[in-house]
Amino acid sequence: SSSVRLFIEKGYHETTMTEILRDAGVSGSSFHSIFHTKDGVLAELTEFMFENQFAKARTFAKDMEPLMVYCLETSLQIYITELSEPLREIYVMAYTLPSTTEYILKSTAVQIKAIFSPFMPDAEDKDFYEMDIASGSIMRGFMARKCDMYFTVQKKISRFLECCLKLYDVPKEKRASLIEAVLAFDLHSVAKRLIDEIIAKAETGLEKAIESSINEKSQNG
Repeated sequence: SSSVRLFIEKGYHETTMTEILRDAGVSGSSFHSIFHTKDGVLAELTEFMFENQFAKARTFAKDMEPLMVYCLETSLQIYITELSEPLREIYVMAYTLPSTTEYILKSTAVQIKAIFSPFMPDAEDKDFYEMDIASGSIMRGFMARKCDMYFTVQKKISRFLECCLKLYDVPKEKRASLIEAVLAFDLHSVAKRLIDEIIAKAETGLEKAIESSINEKSQNG
């Protein structure tokens, strides 16, 4: 919980191990036995963030096609990074570090296949995994680039969706209708609520990870 709070307040890079240990009131050995490094905390945080995002997108896009869920989930990711600089840093790091990147790819490749296989009937599992690497790199690039008066968040989302939907062979007319539908949602309000939920659920999730690790070590003697 201390790690999550400090990451959100100060950003991932500015948060030091010394600050985490002091804020949590735990020893270095206790921390390292569970998470090993600061990157270990980020790996756990990334998992809960992405689980919560997909759940929120499914709720938000109730009764809509899976393709719309994908568009909303990815658009919310981008919008969140425009509302919180520390979260921008966390997301960019999640798409950068090998351990977190691999989690993202493995967790999303299956969903990517289910969503886009109708447009790519001859594609195999490895094809979707490889294309997920490409779309993840696109996401990282768009997240890292801050919006300005010319490159607004609406333009950023529109351009991102156009790139990724085209990557997965979604027809031009379908791409246009999806982008129009996404931009019609009040993404700003939903992203603000999602930030609060991410923080709350991530703290709870990390606490469960600690309990699980302690129980596993106890069982193993």
